[in-house]
Amino acid sequence: MNIYVGNLSYGISEDDLKEAFEKFGEVNSAKIITDKYSGRSKGFGFIEMPNDNEAKEAIENLNGTDLKGRNVMVNQARERKNNY
Repeated sequence: MNIYVGNLSYGISEDDLKEAFEKFGEVNSAKIITDKYSGRSKGFGFIEMPNDNEAKEAIENLNGTDLKGRNVMVNQARERKNNY
């Protein structure tokens, strides 16, 4: 399952993010989205977890919790729609 994580602290690393989610199960990847010009975090990222039940547990337990000083928003990522 692909998980959206928003309202991230600008100082958080992908390793920090992965570590928080690994408490609930296996994490395939952790990606923080950065600005392509400045390289600075845009304040959100994505986690990929292979087990849907573990992913749902992580969403329920981490949504609204403090991660490095910010209350993060965690939910199932939606597919991006192409706007032509």
